[in-house]
Amino acid sequence: MTTLTVDAADLAYGDAAPVLRGVTVEARSGELLAVTGTSGAGKSTLLSAMAGLLMPRSGAVSVDGVPLVNRDHAMGLGVVLVPQDNGLASILTAAENVAVAVLATGGSSAEARRYSAEMLDSLGLSGQTDQMVDELSGGQQQRTAIARGLALRGEVLLADEVTSELDAANRQRVLELLRSEAGRGAVVVLATHDPEAAALCDRELHLADGVASWVRG
Repeated sequence: MTTLTVDAADLAYGDAAPVLRGVTVEARSGELLAVTGTSGAGKSTLLSAMAGLLMPRSGAVSVDGVPLVNRDHAMGLGVVLVPQDNGLASILTAAENVAVAVLATGGSSAEARRYSAEMLDSLGLSGQTDQMVDELSGGQQQRTAIARGLALRGEVLLADEVTSELDAANRQRVLELLRSEAGRGAVVVLATHDPEAAALCDRELHLADGVASWVRG
């Protein structure tokens, strides 16, 4: 069982005022946690802290009691982030983007090929495996980024607005895959402004005016 904990964290960039103040949340294996709020409420900020990209000004973020010190440390603890901007390499194909990520985290060449094919197929992209990223639509790029995250089979999966460019059918497909990740024992956190997606999660943490409160917890 894995637990991701944010403990009384103030989250800020540089010397600016905190975006979020005193956030406390525990996300557990086997569940989908929705983080909701309007644009600018701090959803990406919270996920950045959970991913080890942003160190709290006060408080702590930890995985199984181990405080995160940076992104590399978080990755070593199995924290996978699917960013809102997808972060794909435009000089690579869809399949290469997935495979390179698997190789970079210690997977074998055979695993990279297998996971790439399996995850892209699960997201309806078997026909786009050899297409360059720039040849993909926005929704296809988003699904490729999700495939890359799923292929890493992390202990924690952080998904930032991963359904924002998807139609209803693909949104449902993605949510089912996130549920499957939780089913295998991962911690899954979904940042979303989509109330229908949030409603399908087990718990919902809402961000507004710099503070976090439970809608369903």
